[in-house]
Amino acid sequence: MNPNLNKLQPYPFQRLRDLFLGITPNAAYTPINLSIGEPKHATPALIKDALINNLAGLANYPTTAGVVALRLAISSWISRRYQLPLLDPETAILPVNGSREALFAFAQAVIDSGQESQQEKPIVICPNPFYQIYEGAAFLAGAEPYFLNTLPENNHTMDFASVPENIWQRTQLIYVCSPGNPSGKVLNLAQWQQIFELADQYNFIIAADECYSEIYFDEGEPPLGALQAAHQLGRDYNNLLVFSSLSKRSNVPGMRSGFVAGDAAIIEKFLLYRTYHGCAMNPAVQAASIAAWNDELHVIENRRLYAEKFKTVTPMLENVLQVKQPDAAFYLWARTPISDTEFALQLYRDFNVTVLPGSFLAREAHGINPGENFIRLALVASLEECLEAAKRIRKLCAE
Repeated sequence: MNPNLNKLQPYPFQRLRDLFLGITPNAAYTPINLSIGEPKHATPALIKDALINNLAGLANYPTTAGVVALRLAISSWISRRYQLPLLDPETAILPVNGSREALFAFAQAVIDSGQESQQEKPIVICPNPFYQIYEGAAFLAGAEPYFLNTLPENNHTMDFASVPENIWQRTQLIYVCSPGNPSGKVLNLAQWQQIFELADQYNFIIAADECYSEIYFDEGEPPLGALQAAHQLGRDYNNLLVFSSLSKRSNVPGMRSGFVAGDAAIIEKFLLYRTYHGCAMNPAVQAASIAAWNDELHVIENRRLYAEKFKTVTPMLENVLQVKQPDAAFYLWARTPISDTEFALQLYRDFNVTVLPGSFLAREAHGINPGENFIRLALVASLEECLEAAKRIRKLCAE
């Protein structure tokens, strides 16, 4: 077996199940689960109809690059959303089966482990707390993850100035998540400029995870994207790849549909990798994805539902937990008055509400686990359930 498999840690939700092992939640309360970022709003009818109406496509093998109509739909959406010139759908866009599989596969394609010694493995820089796929992708590509803590006192951004020169020299890939999971932090133009300049200096690739880009609270101020930042700075997309998804935007997490866009030279090689990997998108899913990327009305309504929940729930928790509304995404990242694991355990046991301890989303790095004494609440349930969960959290804090 690949020895790097032994480096993989249990997924956060497995750790949560282990934490709750043997605990019986209070049956006086109906269960409410805010632990996992799985969208619960209704899937739009136009997407389901397109899926059903194109089931005949199951009779054909799909190409890895996807149909031209899908790549055109994605290119047009990127242009509208980020005010960019159209990306070449033939060379700069690649459909993928959700951003998760692509973020993982990308490291396998781009990391050059060569004949380096154990002490000189390639570096993959990750935020901390982070989406655990980044770490697993690094290990299984034969690289070593280097975690940059994103702390409240640093405005939940990665402190690049703290990275030693010898780490930069070995860095081949950096994962950047904006809007961030779990903080919801959106990077500004100056922060993107810093990342681009470091990539120029040390010749590493930027993987920009933007799966939460369409969940925000002001229709007039959508989050800045990586491609958009590069364009505004007068740059090309050299060494820059953006990963996006329909799961959160269009409430289709089970459809597994997204895209990679950016540096055409890297996409060419990534397409070659994926051709062998065997991860072409289902033809019916491609048709449904075209319908989704071509429609914004359902996305605006989706944002309205999330905005209503944040507007109502956040003030209820602000005076019992250290928490504030994020820039974007659908998480509240709240500091707890006791340890995060004990808080989550008591909340589950006494009030039947499930949240995710922040320490499960992070690693001990530079002397601390930056997720300790935080919980992540995914406001994906209905407004009524989110309100009820907030009331129960207030009761726990009062105790």
